Amino acid sequence: MEKLNCSKATVYRLIELMRDFLGAPIESDPELGGFRYVPTPNGRAYELPGLWFTAQELQALMVFDRLLENLEPGLLSEHLAPFSRRLAELLHNKRLGLSEAAHRIHLVGIATRPTSDSFRVLAGATLQCHRLKFAYHSRGKDEKRERLVSPQRLTRYRDNWYLDAWDHQRNDLRSFAVDRITRAIEQDEAAEEIPIERLDEHFASSYGIFGGKANKTAVLVFSRERARWVADERWHPQQIGQFLTDGRYELRIPYRDARELIMDVLRHGAQVEVVAPQGLREEVRRALRAAMDSYGET
Repeated sequence: MEKLNCSKATVYRLIELMRDFLGAPIESDPELGGFRYVPTPNGRAYELPGLWFTAQELQALMVFDRLLENLEPGLLSEHLAPFSRRLAELLHNKRLGLSEAAHRIHLVGIATRPTSDSFRVLAGATLQCHRLKFAYHSRGKDEKRERLVSPQRLTRYRDNWYLDAWDHQRNDLRSFAVDRITRAIEQDEAAEEIPIERLDEHFASSYGIFGGKANKTAVLVFSRERARWVADERWHPQQIGQFLTDGRYELRIPYRDARELIMDVLRHGAQVEVVAPQGLREEVRRALRAAMDSYGET
């Protein structure tokens, strides 16, 4: 009261605010005839928080917290649990009415594959710029090999995680499905840094998850009916689309490896035609014939 030059009621109100809004571990001590900080197990003194949030910022943090939990349940729950509890307390005390946030945000994952137990190791090595050693089971070739890589970034693509890294055995950039990685061990050696421009050129210029600089352009023409959907879709950062005079929609897409592009074309069935290049057109034709053969003659 003397130092703050205030009344006893003000002191009690400040203590209450510190406990409720700042999480200060304050308790009354009858023997001392006052209040004190509760001793912590590790002996560290309590500090006032270094960040202050407005009501709108707290709402945004709550949305982020729920999005992350829906995106990958349990992925970081152990590490973020204290943050989530403190955030819920702040929102409750400020009466923002976001207790139903978990039920108001719903993400539906399609063809999501479970994240491997190595994710935390991969994330830690990526953020700390340390090399990684792990076992990798390739789906395409059904091969199991030990890899030594310099992780560059973690990518969330079509509801699944991938590790973009410099492969030291192959001396090139590679993308690894996180769910196929096991026995990941972070190394003490620093990772080799690849310029962001080179990463984008390798991973973002081609189509889909397959890396490599794009060297071909697919020309797709969608029917008038399907054009109403496709015209608003983003298939590739460098795509070029235009409506034709008859109402159909033409989409030009850079690519290198056609596998993922063919799968996306096939899901539109008779509503799309591959105009060019001829090689891609033939690959789609063979895929359609193979699908028809699977059903036999009717």
